[in-house]
Amino acid sequence: MVDDLRSDDGLGGFDGHHHRPARRSDAQRPLADREVPLGQQEQDGRVLAPAVHAWLDGELPEASVRNKGEMARDVEFWKMITVEIDQRRHMRTPVNLEARIMDAIPQTAPQLITPWWRREFVVTPMAAVGAVAGIVALSAAVTAAMMLIAR
Repeated sequence: MVDDLRSDDGLGGFDGHHHRPARRSDAQRPLADREVPLGQQEQDGRVLAPAVHAWLDGELPEASVRNKGEMARDVEFWKMITVEIDQRRHMRTPVNLEARIMDAIPQTAPQLITPWWRREFVVTPMAAVGAVAGIVALSAAVTAAMMLIAR
């Protein structure tokens, strides 16, 4: 197993993984662009050809892969992904976005929200009268039902 997701770029002690020496292009590429194996099967059940893998790794020229039937579709797909990645890499955040985000952050620390079982229980006089009336009505209904069943 190759562990490319380290921050030391292979310059540290042994961390339990077998490491290969870093290729020259690995050190120059950002961490997000490094290859992460996701398995051999694609979603539609096809296996990506080893030649396409070699082209994606930079080991084969594009011309040697593009001219081979089914692999031409894979090459076009990966070229479109590369174009999209390059476009997104050059996107810039609007200048005022950072200021809008910082303005939306509250200037005071939020108050600690106490759980409902620790909060003060306040009963207003109207709520108490309503609760008592409800209990009286419920008990009267239960008593009436018991009387009907007992006959």
